[in-house]
Amino acid sequence: MSQNHLYLVDGSGYIFRAYHQLPPLTNRHGQPVGAVYGYTTMLWKLAEELGAAEGPTHMAVVLDKGSHTFRNDMYDQYKAHRPPAPEDLVPQFPMIRDATRAFSLPCIEEAGFEADDIIATYTKAAVAAGWHVTIVSSDKDLMQLIQPGVDMYDTMKNERRGADYVMGKFGVRPEQLGDVLALMGDSVDNVPGVPGIGPKTASKLITEYGDLESVLVAAPGMKKSKMADNLIEHADMARLSRRLVALHDAMDLPEPLEELTLKGIPKEPLQQFLEHHGFKSLLTRLGAPAVAVAIATAAAAVSETTPPLVPEAEALLPIDCSLYEMVTTPTQLEAWIAEAYAEGVVAVDTETDRLDSMESGLVGISLSTGPGRACYIPLAHRSTDDMFGEVPPQIPLDTAIRLLRPLLSDDSVLKVGHNLKYDLNVLARVGLEVTPIDDSMVMSFNLDAGKSLGGHGMDEAASLHLQHTCISFKDVAGTGKKAISFAHVPLDKATAYAAEDAEITWRLWRKLAQRLPQEGVTRVYQLVDRPLIPVVARMERHGIKVDRNELSRLSGSFSQSIAGLEAEIFELAGHSFTIGSPQQLGVVLFDEMGLKGGKKGKSGTYSTDVTVLEKLKAEGSPMCGLVLEWRQLSKLKSTYTDALQSQINPDTGRVHTSYSLTGAQTGRLSSTDPNLQNIPIRTEIGRQIRHAFVAEQGNVILAADYSQIELRLAAHMADVPALKEAFAAGEDIHNRTAQELWGEVNRDTRGRAKTINFAILYGISRWGLAGRLEISADEAQEMISKYYERFPGISLYITDTLEKARANGFTETLFGRKTWFPRIKAPIQHERQGAERAAINAPIQGTSADIIKRAMVRMGPALEKAGLNRVRMLLQVHDELVFELPEGDVEAASAVIRGVMETAAEPIVTLSVPLGVEIGSGASWGAAH
Repeated sequence: MSQNHLYLVDGSGYIFRAYHQLPPLTNRHGQPVGAVYGYTTMLWKLAEELGAAEGPTHMAVVLDKGSHTFRNDMYDQYKAHRPPAPEDLVPQFPMIRDATRAFSLPCIEEAGFEADDIIATYTKAAVAAGWHVTIVSSDKDLMQLIQPGVDMYDTMKNERRGADYVMGKFGVRPEQLGDVLALMGDSVDNVPGVPGIGPKTASKLITEYGDLESVLVAAPGMKKSKMADNLIEHADMARLSRRLVALHDAMDLPEPLEELTLKGIPKEPLQQFLEHHGFKSLLTRLGAPAVAVAIATAAAAVSETTPPLVPEAEALLPIDCSLYEMVTTPTQLEAWIAEAYAEGVVAVDTETDRLDSMESGLVGISLSTGPGRACYIPLAHRSTDDMFGEVPPQIPLDTAIRLLRPLLSDDSVLKVGHNLKYDLNVLARVGLEVTPIDDSMVMSFNLDAGKSLGGHGMDEAASLHLQHTCISFKDVAGTGKKAISFAHVPLDKATAYAAEDAEITWRLWRKLAQRLPQEGVTRVYQLVDRPLIPVVARMERHGIKVDRNELSRLSGSFSQSIAGLEAEIFELAGHSFTIGSPQQLGVVLFDEMGLKGGKKGKSGTYSTDVTVLEKLKAEGSPMCGLVLEWRQLSKLKSTYTDALQSQINPDTGRVHTSYSLTGAQTGRLSSTDPNLQNIPIRTEIGRQIRHAFVAEQGNVILAADYSQIELRLAAHMADVPALKEAFAAGEDIHNRTAQELWGEVNRDTRGRAKTINFAILYGISRWGLAGRLEISADEAQEMISKYYERFPGISLYITDTLEKARANGFTETLFGRKTWFPRIKAPIQHERQGAERAAINAPIQGTSADIIKRAMVRMGPALEKAGLNRVRMLLQVHDELVFELPEGDVEAASAVIRGVMETAAEPIVTLSVPLGVEIGSGASWGAAH
């Protein structure tokens, strides 16, 4: 009988090797699978290459169960500096375990121990049983296990390693390697070792004295040197290091040795695993039936080289609304749910009786599993005559929810939507959680932000990408006085409209998902925007409380101020007129009062926009200053103090703003109903409005604001040493700029420095800066030139950014977000210059947006891990996050929030400047500043 031969595969090493070898890949469910694919091919290659000649009889893959082991209890700094796993790798770990089991290989992991300890335990047990052992790894720590009957195999170099290899590399025998490792330490695992002792010195000491303890005992008698001093001073850390690098080999075996029998590569369940992910070339290699390979090829949104095109037959299949099914029985719904499970992807859309996701009622749900396969599930349709009409047949809402809940929350089925955030909120309010998700509207935005004036809504996207005109809402619900709620739309019309939305969503997703890796947009979609969707949806559901009485008081106060301003304006004009009318205001200013600089547009009306009025105010017109103040107060009253009172949700008593992930070209979030971005930041009036946003009793509001983040990013991206030094030292950046430009710091120079610091980043012209500083254009140009002279990196950054924008048509953030500028080469000067100014700022403002988005995604898990489950993130405004939390949690939450925000760019981007975060708290949003 031949000797048993056990192969122990260091799975963690395989995973990271696979991840770094392959570009980002996405499977047909929209999940990142680059590491999964690489790991699968490497494991397959290993099994095939071993062959009968090697004689393996048993094999297991060993993985790390978690990051905390007994070594962390021994030394809390163990592996403390190791960065977290890449964000797009984390969701691949469960799939890698599935891949291992698909090969019918044991996948062994044990909480509290590292994979190395499991390998050491199995090695000891196998040697005791008289087996031969091969450890598939290149990890130096595992080389301690090499002995007669135990070797290592490095698959990358196709190299067998025994005791001679260890001796040649480290100068000691394998059983002495742990002593060498303890002396030299390990910066990756944060094993301290002894300062100043590297591999050669450690090897020499162990060779001379035999082992670590003998070295430490001999240290006091060694010739006086820094090394001897360090050995004496750090003896305890050396002994601790020895315990850290020692492999624990006395565990209980998670699975008996005999259960690790190698059975060969099975066709099942490997074929099912490969089909699920669409790994078509591996299916062919397996020898799967031709039909299975064809299905996987057609379904795959991933390719080992380039993403495949949609099959021609599918691309040409017309959209036919007559194919859609009206689902009115549980049996029908169960059949659609089964089809969704079989396909692994389902498009989901909801129909409601109102536009507000927090107040609307769910009327129906539509699903699509592919071209021509879509259905509508009516749930709350009523007769057009509510009193006497017959209610159409429908599945009871509670029955539909019960049937749909497992599907919508099952990780094995990807749920796709177009503006899915809306549907998440609608479904959450009836108790349905939806995960995992993809959003074709966000994909469209990530791919084509700025390419055209059109938006990324379904109708625009269907027209652009599918050359299809969707059924319009007014076609089924009417317009004007004849408009009806969707709940009253007849079921045949409702089915055609709703199911079409679902199929269009599915088709858009398939088309756009293929473009993501082709156009280098996968990273920003997968790591920034997609994970943000459910986070923003939860924020909208939380809402924020507003003090109705305070709003009413402010409205009254603003009314009095507005009336006073009107009286002053009318007195200056000599008569009353409609101040809000640009035509009447223009006549008063330029015809009656004779102010200079009036220009009429094509309509024959004078321009009275803010730039015109600010210019006239600077030239000494008190009337224009009063009109500007009147406009601001009137807008704030109508938009906030009046409107917010009517926007309080009657069920929650809170205001629920709606965020758009695709509203701002640079990637910033925008908000509507109400628009919280437009509340003045630094004015007293703005502060008064913020005081009306309050916490519930027993809670406080906490505001965390990035400090000068765009200037910090400019210092990093433009590589400006003076600015980076100032930020690193915690200096006032405007003081530093004033000192650099004018050689002195006072109120005037600091104010000018602040203006120019921000203005330069927005590509301001000499005339624009002249207007802001109220100086001549020549003086402004002199300041700009001096600024570039003192900070040449800024000038180079602007030049380089514009050159790339002209060459490529787009700019990119540090996270790969693209913003397109189709007018960057426009023949019309003002259009071209506008595009240039936007292009200069887009990478900086976009990176800032990406960073705060990443902070938002990480915030919930970080707070939960810290036991701060009652902290709620409510708002995101500009560079600020607003929370509501119990007063007693402020100190602990502040530390977590600050840590998340300061490190949000990592590990994708390592900044050369620190991110500063200012945190305050109080009874209201205003008091938190």
